[in-house]
Amino acid sequence: MPNLLRFGVSLEKKLLNEFDTLIKRKSYPNRSEAFRDLIRQELVKEEWQAGAEVVGAITLVYDHHKRELVNKLTDIQHDFQGTIISTQHIHLDHDNCLELIAVKGPAADISKLADTLKSVKGVKHGTLSMSSTGKGLK
Repeated sequence: MPNLLRFGVSLEKKLLNEFDTLIKRKSYPNRSEAFRDLIRQELVKEEWQAGAEVVGAITLVYDHHKRELVNKLTDIQHDFQGTIISTQHIHLDHDNCLELIAVKGPAADISKLADTLKSVKGVKHGTLSMSSTGKGLK
């Protein structure tokens, strides 16, 4: 790797020990890869805060027997059809469904969609997993 640079980092012994425990638990092969991952994570956060084009996944768990809930969720998704690139509906049991919604677009639009979906009465749980399009990451 011709562009690989080495640099030193000073840390308190206790913090380094905690970091080593963390990277072992997460199965990183070495400290360098763990640092790279932490840096990328912060760069992705910056992309989201800057309003760049980003990608993500919205996960919803809800009771599909709840009156009009499915129709409300579908109506909201139609309002954001330019942001949604894919959806998957999974029947968890007789009452509960899992909906996975893959999204791409401006960070503000994706956050608004996720917040709107999560706030619908009858949605038991919702999360937004943020990521990058990968264009600016190495």
